Amino acid sequence: MTAFLGVENSVTGRFWQGPGPEEDRLAEAMVQETGLPLALARVLVARGVAPEDAAGFLEPQLRDLLPDPRSLKDMEAAAGRFVAAVRRKERIAVFADYDVDGGASAALLIWWLRHFGLSATLYVPDRIEEGYGPNVPAMAALARDHGLIVCVDCGTLSHAPIAAAEGADVLVLDHHLGGETLPPALAVVNPNRQDEDGALSHLCAAAVVFLMLVEANRQLRGAGEAGPDLMALLDLVALATVADVAALRGVNRALVRQGLKVMARRERTGLTTLADVARMDRAPTPYHLGFLLGPRINAGGRVGAADLGARLLATDDPHMAAALAGRLEALNGERREIEARVRDAAMAQAEARGLDAPLVWAAGEGWHPGVVGIVAARLKEATNRPAVVVGLEGGEGKGSGRSVAGVDLGAAVQRLAAEGLLLRGGGHPMAAGLTVARGGIEAAMARLGELLARQGAGAAGPRALRIDGLLMPGAVTPELIEDIERAGPFGQGAPAPRFAFGAMAITHARRVGEGHLKIGFSDGRSPAIDAIAFGAFDTELGPLLEAHGGMRFHLAGRLELNHWQGRARAQLRLDDAARA
Repeated sequence: MTAFLGVENSVTGRFWQGPGPEEDRLAEAMVQETGLPLALARVLVARGVAPEDAAGFLEPQLRDLLPDPRSLKDMEAAAGRFVAAVRRKERIAVFADYDVDGGASAALLIWWLRHFGLSATLYVPDRIEEGYGPNVPAMAALARDHGLIVCVDCGTLSHAPIAAAEGADVLVLDHHLGGETLPPALAVVNPNRQDEDGALSHLCAAAVVFLMLVEANRQLRGAGEAGPDLMALLDLVALATVADVAALRGVNRALVRQGLKVMARRERTGLTTLADVARMDRAPTPYHLGFLLGPRINAGGRVGAADLGARLLATDDPHMAAALAGRLEALNGERREIEARVRDAAMAQAEARGLDAPLVWAAGEGWHPGVVGIVAARLKEATNRPAVVVGLEGGEGKGSGRSVAGVDLGAAVQRLAAEGLLLRGGGHPMAAGLTVARGGIEAAMARLGELLARQGAGAAGPRALRIDGLLMPGAVTPELIEDIERAGPFGQGAPAPRFAFGAMAITHARRVGEGHLKIGFSDGRSPAIDAIAFGAFDTELGPLLEAHGGMRFHLAGRLELNHWQGRARAQLRLDDAARA
């Protein structure tokens, strides 16, 4: 394979992989047939979009992409029982996971019930005291006072806790990998049940809940009754989809696209308040959901009161929203400090163990369970390998893992649990949680590494940097960027397109913020374009470009609009560079 612009080993050690001759031909044909800009045509071709499908892809309609909820097993029964509880005005409890997906899933049910003048008991387990998912004491207590318990973003593997809910019916609306047997719930709706076909395996739990509400509304309409406006709830589904790193393909893409429009209307009290606290000054994008709102909502479950995020998403009281958002902002700052300490220690340990194995892992005494998942993500990003980070306390270690594309970590962890090397474990392809006996960590991680190696983890050479095409600075305008954004939203499974600029002169370079680099670049014929490289001084990229000495560089990054004082200017988010 020929390196794009001849870059076989960039400043950050990556091989630049560009479009091949066939992709070039298809992009040119796309331009001829559709009249779209070449840059946008390249993005569509890279995503496998044919010219005749381009218009539909650029304007995805939920009505065309939304699957029939009844295509999921147990869906009709789950929605029917939920509607029956509403009609009978039964007491309903919602047992939710403590992350964004769980909080948004719970909020969806609470907002839907509010339409009928009903409320639900929200129960979110404490991460440290109770751990993930339903537990026997909590479920038994809820069953004494409620006729229906709905477990969201959890419950698929909770056989004993669900059995303990005597006297109440239990619904499970989840997306985590299922086992060989299902728990004794009235209904288990989960696209990742072993008896599902996997067509909807990319849905997060909030999307599963949304589909259940679609089916509930359909059953109400069949009886001549009206249900709530479900389109108005899509901001919660979009938030969960992005924050849970679900692949932005198929219906997920439409859910996020439409959900961002709903969020931009600023009608959800809690989200609007949190956006203001996070100083969001423009229409929301997947970046805002994943890096500004998501971490703040998660902060309660990580280092504070576990139910804060769900309560914020569900409240319609401005005063309550302000108090909850302020508390989450403070906890997020605390989370960052804890994370930094654990990250430094975990990286040092992983480096000492070696970063070239199929699995990168670290374990430490007293590492906070609320940040091990984030630190695992940092290790994964730094090494391009699946990573697991475990916090030790007493005789156990509680850990979290993150994976890379094409390597199913959740299935491997679940197999380890079945083999008895873990006390508990489960998850989905890109993320997993586990509990392991202190004395069994080495054996468990060795076996996990073996299983992941069979899937190809660690087998690749230097990381490839995918380049969608070559641009000249004079072609980059706000209008072009807006055209390219029509191919979004971008995120997991649909990365933002990356373009290269060949042999550019650096017009200015300066350090900004905490280790970031701001530069201007030009080909000498067009006005300079600004670029920003976040965390540039954590690699060789920052020092090299800051002291460029007039040398020319090939630059690669993602185009974006920088909004400042009411104006939108083109900017490159710089990912990599190479000497020209």
